[in-house]
Parts: sequence; C-alpha cells; structure tokens
Amino acid sequence: MSRPLYAQVNLAALRDNVATARRLAKSAQVFAVVKANAYGHGLARVLPALGDADGLGLIELERALELRAARYTRRILLLEGFFAVDELAEIANRRLAVVVHHEEQVRMLEAASVARPIEVFVKVNTGMNRLGFAPTDVTRIVERLTRCDSVATLRMMTHFARSDESDGIKAQLASFEQACSGLAYPRSMANSAGTIRYDEVGGDIVRPGIMLYGATPFADRSAAELGLRPVMTLRSEIIAVQTLARGDTVGYGATYTADATRRVGVVACGYADGYPRHALTGTPVQVAGRITGTVGRVSMDMLAVDLTDLPEAGVGSPVVLWGEGVPVDIVANACGTVGYELLCAVAPRVPFVVSELGQLDLEL
Repeated sequence: MSRPLYAQVNLAALRDNVATARRLAKSAQVFAVVKANAYGHGLARVLPALGDADGLGLIELERALELRAARYTRRILLLEGFFAVDELAEIANRRLAVVVHHEEQVRMLEAASVARPIEVFVKVNTGMNRLGFAPTDVTRIVERLTRCDSVATLRMMTHFARSDESDGIKAQLASFEQACSGLAYPRSMANSAGTIRYDEVGGDIVRPGIMLYGATPFADRSAAELGLRPVMTLRSEIIAVQTLARGDTVGYGATYTADATRRVGVVACGYADGYPRHALTGTPVQVAGRITGTVGRVSMDMLAVDLTDLPEAGVGSPVVLWGEGVPVDIVANACGTVGYELLCAVAPRVPFVVSELGQLDLEL
C-alpha cells in the first residue's frame, strides 16, 4: 500500500452498534440492512460482526446468493422483492424472503410453481409513495396471497418518509394501522430512526441501516449522542506542504485566496477516491489529531488543508477525512449531503483494512 490512503473498517464498533439497535428494539427481531455493499463498507468484510442480527436485508439477489454460498443460514430479505418470475425458483431454493409491493409480483407468485413456499413481506404505501400497495388494497392483496401455494407466511411492512422528524410518524402509523386492521401478521416498520424511536413505532421486526455503520439518521442528534460508533474511518497523510503569501491561491479555479501568510498541506485523497468534489473551503478534516479545514477545490487525487495553526503538522502527518475523530455526518453536512452518500461513494481504488479490536495494528 504505497499511496497513504485507506479506509479502516472497525468491526468492534459495528458489533457495538448492532447491540445498541437490539437494546432499543427490545423483543423485536433485528434485520441488519446491508444493501449497497453494506453501505460501502463491504458485505464480506462486515459479515463477521453481524452475528447478533436475526437476519439481513438487501436489494440484490446476487448478493443474497453469495451470502448463502458463504453459508449464511439466517433469514435474508430482498427489500425490493423480485423482478421476474424465473427468479422465484432460486429464491425458494435458497430460502429467501421477499417484499411484495405491486400486483405484478402477486400475479407471478400465483403463477409460479416452486419447490418450497416463500416468506412474503407485504409492503404498504403509507405516504412514502415509492413502493407499496395503497392502504385500501391491502386486505384484498393479503387474501390473494393467503390462497397462493407459493407463499409460506406473511408479514406486514411499511417504510417511513419522515421518521427522523418529531411529528413525522403519526400519520403514517395511523394509515398503517388502518390498512392492517384485522390482519394478525407480524409487522415491520422501523428503519434506523424508527428503531431509535421504537417505543413510539413498535413492531415485530426492525430494519436498522445507517445507524449500524455509526452515522445518525437525524439532523439534530449526533451519532455520539445516540451511542453509536463510526465503523469506517477514511485515513490519509500529508504528502506536501506549501507556504502561501497573502494573495496566493490554491488549486483549480483559484477558489481560495490566502488573506495572510498560510501553511497549506496537500492530502492524498480526491474526488476519484470518493471525497466530494463540491466540498467547500472549511470542510472539517483532522490532521495530527486536531481539527482543521479544507482549502480550495478538491482535485481528482488530492485536496488541500489549512495547517497554519498546526505548526507540528508536516509531510507524513496522519489525516482523518471522516470517521474516528471527524464524524461522517459533520463532513457530509458541510458538503450539503448526508453521511450515507459519502460512505457509499468510496471508490474501488481505495484499499480497505479491517480492524477487529478498533485499533489498526501495524501488521495490517
């Protein structure tokens, strides 16, 4: 690893975050959401730390099959269900659960002949208006599915659009309750924000995602306040130092002009590595254990940081772009986005290393 840039994955932190989700969810089952390659962390890397989850939720059938090939035996839920009738045989054979959210999927199940019946989550559209049946159609859909030989058992499910807001679940909960009236099936409603608010949301199965990776689902509550630990830390080093005179500029477009004599460090990380090009001057970065900010425009392979008040920092000084010491949510907020996007956007050329104990051993 010659270029000093890598993403460290802390499995101890992930285990702690799973334990936090389980504690908050009380007696409910916990399905860890691992879509988007475990939110950019690498599904194969994080799987050893998900042993306390009752199951996993993801999007891609291919990933689910890889999990079964790796001898993962717990439940796996395909969060968008299936897209073609010929997928159902493999889904049944591999004992995968599916979300059913439109009538074409119901028709495919009714027409299919599978080796074993399939666990189905009936998704109710309570206001998100992406996937799901209208509340007035739910009883009719459930009746059809209960008569279907391809269906083993049913669960009811919805997804909150505003569970991160104080008044964001009341209307959707009421809609879900009305849609499921008289249907005595287990229910799954809570995402990360809903899991944290479990006493209000309830349900039999929770589906935490972003909280497991140590980022917050709330705009006004930090991950640390929620007892969550960062799982991914993007690390680099200072590879050059420039001294600017008053009026000197930095980087493409000369978007930063020094207002006095300034020391600027160049970091081996850029937008081709997944760091957001639109990060503004002042985006938080940790250098040698202290917080400073970026200066100028992020380049493809490098970015610049202000070292003026860090005289001890120089070539070789350690840098944290986000993670331990610089919460990803703070960086994302400075860039006008969310932590989810940064974590998922780390480029394939960035090496990953795994820490079992939360500290990077020299052997790694």
